[in-house]
Amino acid sequence: MPVRTAHYGFAERWLPRLVLAPSFVLTLVFLYGFIVWNGYLSFTTSRMLPNYEWAGLAQYITLFENERWWVAVRNLGIFAVLFIGGAMGIGIVLAVLLDQKIRFEGAIRTIYLYPMALSFIVTGTAWKWILNPGLGIEKLMHDWGFTHFTFDWLVNSDMSIYTVVLAGLWQSSGFVMALFLAGLRGVDDSIIKAAQIDGASLPRIYWKIVLPALRPVVFSTLMVLSHIAIKSFDLIMALTGGGPGYSSDLPATFMYSMAFTRGQMGVGAASAMMMLMAVAAIVVPYLYSELRKDGNG
Repeated sequence: MPVRTAHYGFAERWLPRLVLAPSFVLTLVFLYGFIVWNGYLSFTTSRMLPNYEWAGLAQYITLFENERWWVAVRNLGIFAVLFIGGAMGIGIVLAVLLDQKIRFEGAIRTIYLYPMALSFIVTGTAWKWILNPGLGIEKLMHDWGFTHFTFDWLVNSDMSIYTVVLAGLWQSSGFVMALFLAGLRGVDDSIIKAAQIDGASLPRIYWKIVLPALRPVVFSTLMVLSHIAIKSFDLIMALTGGGPGYSSDLPATFMYSMAFTRGQMGVGAASAMMMLMAVAAIVVPYLYSELRKDGNG
């Protein structure tokens, strides 16, 4: 009996670790291992194939001297500001409206959430058709008799990045709405009723009381949207392909083009490391504040 108990205790202690060990090892090798490998390649003379000859900061100097890289960075700034701000603004407004217990709330919530069920490839392809001057909105308006109507953002190098913003907002606003609606439903109704008794209007209650109470939701949403904005690749490739020219390039598409189509693996690795640093600049302070808060708690 003691021997059986000892075997049971050993299995209970080590079986979960043995089950999780393969996933842990694979994650360690294929995620963090390749991050380290990519970081090393960014300091080498790698071009078409990996070359482990040390080159110092040469690839980063080449990267920062590349005009296309700065176009991608500028586009990322435009896309991030409009995408994150727009998605959060639209999502909060939709969540507040649905929080009023309106009729057909379930159906409306499903309609708003439906785009999130699609991949960015599908979203990009659909919006490519919608915005195509020969197929979509512009042709429809011309067929209706509005012959002077133009909506050629998709083929306009100055406006192409804004088509990506439109598609991204359509995809993610419902997701933001769902997060904030869940947060609103968690706010104590007695606080709102007390404010109403004191004469506060409903917009003032949401602005001064409810939304400040949703600060964790705001930070979480900001984190998710920032991550989506920085790593956006499939939406760009499906919608604009980085064009016209490279006018709608983002760092992710720039990295792919350099590493896999132009034979500049070292420059591509350097751009990937810059993207990693951008993500870390967002994630690390947030994790530090959360861990510090838990430690003080």
